[in-house]
Amino acid sequence: MIRYLAIKNLAVIESAAVEFERSFNVLTGETGAGKSMLVEAVGLLLGGRASSDLVRTGEDTASVEAQLETPDGRDLVVRREITAQGRSRAFVDGQLVNAAALRTLVSDLVELHGQHEHQALLDPATHLPMLDAWARLGDQTAAVASAWAVVSDAEQALARAELDAGERASRLELVEFHLTELRKAAVAEGEDEALERTRDVLRHAGRLQTLCTEAYGLLYEQEHAALGTLAQVWKRVSELSAIDATFATHVAARDGIKAQLDDLALTLRDYADGLDASPGRLQEVEDRLALLERLKRKHGPTLDDVRAKTASLERELEALTGGAQHKDAARAALDQARAAFLAVARTLSKARHGAAKALGTAVEAGMAELGMARARFEVRLATSETPQGWHSGGIDAAEFFLAANPGEDPRPLARIASGGELSRIMLAFKTLSAGEHPARTLIFDEVDAGIGGRAASVVGEKLRSLGQRTQVLCITHLPQIAAMASTHYCIDKAVKGPRTVTSVTRLDDGAREHEIARMMAGESALSSDVLSAARTLLQAKAKVAPEAKAKGESARGAKAKVRK
Repeated sequence: MIRYLAIKNLAVIESAAVEFERSFNVLTGETGAGKSMLVEAVGLLLGGRASSDLVRTGEDTASVEAQLETPDGRDLVVRREITAQGRSRAFVDGQLVNAAALRTLVSDLVELHGQHEHQALLDPATHLPMLDAWARLGDQTAAVASAWAVVSDAEQALARAELDAGERASRLELVEFHLTELRKAAVAEGEDEALERTRDVLRHAGRLQTLCTEAYGLLYEQEHAALGTLAQVWKRVSELSAIDATFATHVAARDGIKAQLDDLALTLRDYADGLDASPGRLQEVEDRLALLERLKRKHGPTLDDVRAKTASLERELEALTGGAQHKDAARAALDQARAAFLAVARTLSKARHGAAKALGTAVEAGMAELGMARARFEVRLATSETPQGWHSGGIDAAEFFLAANPGEDPRPLARIASGGELSRIMLAFKTLSAGEHPARTLIFDEVDAGIGGRAASVVGEKLRSLGQRTQVLCITHLPQIAAMASTHYCIDKAVKGPRTVTSVTRLDDGAREHEIARMMAGESALSSDVLSAARTLLQAKAKVAPEAKAKGESARGAKAKVRK
């Protein structure tokens, strides 16, 4: 759960800080006010791509920091920084981690659903992964994907073994050319990252040497060096201790402190002496990095891909230099790989067929809560026992079918569903397992796409109900949804002097009424009738599901100003 989110120098945002409640939190505001940047910020904590374009113009660094609450009640502070050069760093409780580790950690606590995610339902290729994710078949799908990789390698090996003499000679020449280059390069794991760190040090070698030398002098060599001065301090503290035992503990710590400072002084001296500030060493590192970049462009995009390519070419070279005996061995290996794949794929297929009906029933129940009570939803599977229908996901193809109205036969969802139906079906999907993760935050960016009227009201009721089980953050333009929230934040902007100031405001009851009215009719069309209608919406919310006022909600809105 997200307790606190702070953003600094991210795109147009100079500074923003928001505290969220464990409930249904809604964020509203005019288009362009900055709502999407809050989602962008959370996306960075989820390991999203860092780009120099995200850093506010004129600043060196952008940062996003969040205080998260884990399922066991612990507080966790995560942070992502991006430099104007496009590099990023991630921290967990102050400790440096890589972006992948941050993504793994935060994705267990926060789930982000973008504006157009429901459009994925229009692509049948996404339906099988959605079924697998709901049925928690991750281990089985991983086993099938691994077995498929073996099949693919075996197919390629057989294809290489079956090349005619001319093709084999041509391919052999190309493989040997690439292998010569890769063997000469002798790429090491993680070498590019290590060299980039070395390059940064070498580029600042002069400054580093100066700092080390100055610090060492201040500690050890100069007339009034810290270690010499400290000896006088300990002498006086020892005399104090002889009179008053209160100082005995400080005297006892003396040797440890001195040892630490001695060690620091030696480290500073050795570091300065060990720095190679010569232009030749820097050029050597730059040349090596340039070589690695060329290899990554040819065989990458990552250095791991380059190393994998080297191993693959080694195997291909061995296959190309073999004869008929190798061809027979390759055919036998392919048969064996296909048999192993089919065994695990059949097990997965059986599990999928069992889960498909249950998923259909569960989605229908969720749709009923969202105003589609008489709709029918089916997950249909087609299974192939022949290699032509196999793929890395197994031997199945899945497609969702929908009958939105009684008396209709289910038809492919991608062909008949309206935008509003897609939004509600996706929301039904996303909330199926929400109750199982009460500590997780669900973020919906404009889940109201394509809906309105009564449908918007039932979506709002669903989100409100969901917010009683887990934390929900929702960006919306619909007053029916905003009125259902337990806590309401408004994001707006205004020009003050030479800059634009954006405010994130937690609204009290009166301010909520005004904001709901603005969403209904626009700022220029506010009237007593519109305000009365907004008041009615908020009162209807209280009748749907009465609940206590969100913890910590104040009578006044708490403002966090953001300069653009």
